[in-house]
Amino acid sequence: MKFAIFGNKHQTKKSKSIEKLFDTISSHNDTFAIDGPFYEFLKSEGISVPEPEEIIDGNSFTADIAISFGGDGTLLRTASRVGNRRIPILGINAGRLGFLTTTSNDNLEYVFDKIHAGEYLVEELGLIEAITDGTELKSYPFALNEIAIMKHDSSSMMTIEATLNGCEKIIYRADGLIVAAPSGSTGYSLSVGGPIITPDANVLTLTPIASHSLNARPIVISDSTTIGIKVNSRSHNFLIAIDGRNESCNDTTTITVRKASYKQLVIRRIGHSFIHNLQEKLMWGADIRE
Repeated sequence: MKFAIFGNKHQTKKSKSIEKLFDTISSHNDTFAIDGPFYEFLKSEGISVPEPEEIIDGNSFTADIAISFGGDGTLLRTASRVGNRRIPILGINAGRLGFLTTTSNDNLEYVFDKIHAGEYLVEELGLIEAITDGTELKSYPFALNEIAIMKHDSSSMMTIEATLNGCEKIIYRADGLIVAAPSGSTGYSLSVGGPIITPDANVLTLTPIASHSLNARPIVISDSTTIGIKVNSRSHNFLIAIDGRNESCNDTTTITVRKASYKQLVIRRIGHSFIHNLQEKLMWGADIRE
């Protein structure tokens, strides 16, 4: 079996634990490819890296499974590298919260045994896509978590017009607006008051950021909805963040957000429960008095 490894280049201490991953791959007689910049980072930090079968340059690579070694941000970047190829991602949590990355470094042998035995689940997660009416976006336009429209600087709030299927209009006067896929409901959207959505729900959420109006609330809509977004800003520009990949747009630009034509494959343990993950990672429903 061949794995493609992607990792976080900013956490030296946690990256040292990747040696256990290399040992586990070797013990199962598997091979691996590794992202070029991550490979150079590991070597520069004195981390022992076995000879890979392939150094990944760009997004051209082959693998049975892609491994994201880091936190949720690393998994989102890995998803952008995998793209629409049907390569499932195994997220190994070397970060802090790790809501998307549910496998830890402590149970790698067990996880690899289950993978080789075929005893695992592949979850299909919906993505969303951003399209502009003018200049093409520089970054990868698909998001597993969210597409956020935000103020470019510390200027005053923006007026954001969201049109649903070309008909219904919602006006937000706020610092921004988040369009979140179900897997993104526990991320940025949640931090500004958005609802928690189960990953299998066929919906999207619109969540304003620091709304100027108390009656502007998050709304859940069908994922078949096409959302047109226009921005009016005193600075005449705004930021679009696609799973954290930021770039500037002129406020004459119209953004269209819609469901992507493909889904992202993510490996889960058999018996993995979204509700259990909420309870474990977010202390959901916990009574702190106990």
